[in-house]
Amino acid sequence: MNREEKAQIIDSLTGKLQEYPHFYITDTSGLNAEQTSKLRRACFEKEIQLVVVKNTLFAKALEKAEKADQEIAGVLKGSSAVMFTQVGNAPAKLIKEFRKSSEKPLIKGAFVEECVYVGDLVDELVNVKSRDELLGDIVALLQSPAKNVISALQGSAGNKVAGLVKALEERGA
Repeated sequence: MNREEKAQIIDSLTGKLQEYPHFYITDTSGLNAEQTSKLRRACFEKEIQLVVVKNTLFAKALEKAEKADQEIAGVLKGSSAVMFTQVGNAPAKLIKEFRKSSEKPLIKGAFVEECVYVGDLVDELVNVKSRDELLGDIVALLQSPAKNVISALQGSAGNKVAGLVKALEERGA
């Protein structure tokens, strides 16, 4: 592979790093052709892009995309495949499901919701909520007290409150 080909690969990986906010570095070595095909198909269905990378070229792409991190660079050893995604926990869910029939892929590291995770933290990464999910939880919590008041006013307690308000109104008149 000459310098020009390497530069093209680095540019392509840099583009993916800028396009996708989350990525997982995985070890898929040891998967046979059938398992690899099954993994690629599952990734395609979940809108996850799986790319086998050369560690040195991916490290340079990380630097170029300004996502280089000592911890992430430390996991770039051995065979590496990168899963690029728009949904932070989608690859972890896919890997957890895939591992029901195979030992691999293993997660070497991940960059999810602007945080770096190092190691095979499948269960932790499955539970990482996206920014939108967290905002939804906050809105639900804020709406909860108002819903309780409204339901109380509409229920049998609401009739009592309305009766008390009417009685107080009649007293004042």
